[in-house]
Amino acid sequence: MREQAEMKIYFMGICGTAMGNAALLARAAGHEVLGADTGVYPPMSTVLAAAGITLHEGYDAARLERLNPDLVVIGNAMSRGNPEVEWLLDTRARPFTSLPALLHDSILLRRRNIVIAGTHGKTTTTALTAFLLRAAGRDPGFLIGGVPQDPPVGAHLGSQADPFVIEGDEYDSAFFDKRSKFIHYAPHVAVLNNLEFDHADIFRDLADVQRTFAHFVRIVPRGGFVVMNGDDANLRVLGAMGWTQVVRVGLAEGNDVRITNFIETPEAAEFQLAWRGAPWAKVRWGLHGLFNARNAAMAATAAGLALNPAGPTGLDLSALAGFRGVKRRQEIRLRTAQTVVIEDFGHHPTALAETLESLRARYPGAVLTAVFEARSNTARTKVMQAGFCRALAMADEVYLGAVSRADKIPADERFDPEAVVQQLEAQGVGARFAPTNRALAELLKIHTLDGTPARIRLVVFFTNGNFDGIIDDYVAAAK
Repeated sequence: MREQAEMKIYFMGICGTAMGNAALLARAAGHEVLGADTGVYPPMSTVLAAAGITLHEGYDAARLERLNPDLVVIGNAMSRGNPEVEWLLDTRARPFTSLPALLHDSILLRRRNIVIAGTHGKTTTTALTAFLLRAAGRDPGFLIGGVPQDPPVGAHLGSQADPFVIEGDEYDSAFFDKRSKFIHYAPHVAVLNNLEFDHADIFRDLADVQRTFAHFVRIVPRGGFVVMNGDDANLRVLGAMGWTQVVRVGLAEGNDVRITNFIETPEAAEFQLAWRGAPWAKVRWGLHGLFNARNAAMAATAAGLALNPAGPTGLDLSALAGFRGVKRRQEIRLRTAQTVVIEDFGHHPTALAETLESLRARYPGAVLTAVFEARSNTARTKVMQAGFCRALAMADEVYLGAVSRADKIPADERFDPEAVVQQLEAQGVGARFAPTNRALAELLKIHTLDGTPARIRLVVFFTNGNFDGIIDDYVAAAK
């Protein structure tokens, strides 16, 4: 954060990944940082405490008044009715802001920012972009909405002379600011990985999502770039974008950067990149799936153009061979002779389908077991139920847990796991449902761990939460 008088900054919802990493940036800039959350939880709580940040459990207006911060940052999970929110509004005693506005005003305003947007792949692509810039000897700032293994931290201020790389979420900024977060992020290079309907609690339909992306690209300067997935039909409606420079990345001919010769084996994935018809790089690395090859191509193009607007090919991509990825993105939690357990941050049908397709290629002949928790605000509804059913049908067997916070959604609008089980069984896919996640854990142990399997069993857990701890429990039992 740019130089200014030291402040005491209080973060509401501090253990969220983005909030926590922003709090770490504020601490690195020399500010006193503290905050609160419900169920203060690791890994973020551990990282924050190690940085000297004071954490408080729950929300308490009297405590907030006593702490007397100079500024309160209100996370977008906060809403009216929260006692601290109500005290701030009643008294106007302390200034408050949203996280995206704080980032804009204190970091992004004077940086050449690379903003990574899209329905899928934002966290991995943000990590890749920062990783490649660091491998090129630069000191980029970055804010990653997850827990990366490379770079080794999720947030870093970096040098003012180098780009700042930030994950640009289309979700709203705060209860008092319903604009998408990325509208605040002053993009110099805007990366559009893909575009699908998501966040049904925020957007009405696909056209509504496309509208906010159209607003986002409108603020890219004429000397900047929009790096977009040239194969994505939903992005084409954004038009020519004649006010800035557009670079398209994809598999099809006509893209400026083409991904060719993709091959996937259990050990690695390989692909080649070409820039406007000329060879650029051949990549062999440990991340699997065509979607990850596309993430790498988008990141390499954005990083390369940020360093040299004439073209990205001066960027050496050999470092990708050592990139380890982001935790909870196809993360292998256990590998034995009989069982492989993978945890994935999957909460959209397309993401599930792409991961399952990749796992088939990586583990040919394995029994593919998919375990899914309907947890995100959209996944908990019927909006994408048919899509989830199609994606899960790619597995050999499926286990469905309880719908998270089911009491908050009317029964006729709620994701119906029992109906999904019936549809999957009608297609010949073995499927089971348990009314609680704890009961689901017991079902999994009974049906997947007893006896010696004739084939390797691959168990992949899809959730954007902690699945009530059953993943750790299953890994311990499978050992």
